[in-house]
Amino acid sequence: MTEMARCPACERAYGSYEGLSTHFSEEAARSDASHIMWLNRNITKDKGRGKELGSLLFEFFDTGKTGLRVWVKQRFIERFFGLKPHPFVLALQHPAKAVLIGYVLEHQHFLRQWVRSLSWVLAKTDRADVVKEELDNIVTEFYGYGDDRPSHYELLIRMGQSLGLSRETVLGTPPLPATVSAIQTWQAIGRDKHWLETMAAMHSLELIANRDVKQDGAKITYFDPQILQNDEITPETKAFLHEGYEADVEHSEVPLEMVERYAKEFGLVEDVQITFLKSVEAFDSYLMARLERGMQFDGRLVAYAGGRAA
Repeated sequence: MTEMARCPACERAYGSYEGLSTHFSEEAARSDASHIMWLNRNITKDKGRGKELGSLLFEFFDTGKTGLRVWVKQRFIERFFGLKPHPFVLALQHPAKAVLIGYVLEHQHFLRQWVRSLSWVLAKTDRADVVKEELDNIVTEFYGYGDDRPSHYELLIRMGQSLGLSRETVLGTPPLPATVSAIQTWQAIGRDKHWLETMAAMHSLELIANRDVKQDGAKITYFDPQILQNDEITPETKAFLHEGYEADVEHSEVPLEMVERYAKEFGLVEDVQITFLKSVEAFDSYLMARLERGMQFDGRLVAYAGGRAA
């Protein structure tokens, strides 16, 4: 284990995973919250020492057997669709009206940031295939292709209207603090990181609505597909969810294939991994903000949060 190892909490570089494990042990000994939380979330709640922790860290980051694209998918699925699915994913299986309202009011801010984040990629890349992919994604998400194919952003607003929200309310409601923090994280990634890291940070998030995640080990999908067939939700909500259900397979898989290919070319595999993990942390908090917003309309949603703070 002589590979260069970068700390996923503070991004300091070490000459080996043994060195990184020593760093984590030292930070844990002085009770540094960011390092302890990262270890608890991703590796072990036992602080560990030396070679044992080094081996665990190496195994966590190793892409040799699967490749980077599959590694990203596996880590994402473990986080949001694993043995303990994310609370918002559980709430969305058969969603109450308040869950969907929380979704609308927070997600419109995410979609605005989505355009800014992909624009950072466009501004920095010199690869024509990447430009084409990101332009298509921006148009699909925010501009649309006329009356027959409205943007996801417009479909989201119509979903809100079908739930009793005015367009002015949807567009005029400020984001909750957790959403603001997540947006700041994604904006900083776009501004400060390599464009390939930004691609990985953003397009990995589209795995959330990828209907094929069960093929890769997910216990459940983003929502129970039956809600698209019955009368549990409004037609406008079906239209919004169905669009992502259809589009996000390609919108996640194709960019992640590009990320894997270019990460090898540029020698950025580890950098992509670290940035992806930071984006996942932000996304986790942002999904909790959707639930928090929903609780303002129905306090019973607190049951979904379990032991996790909204």
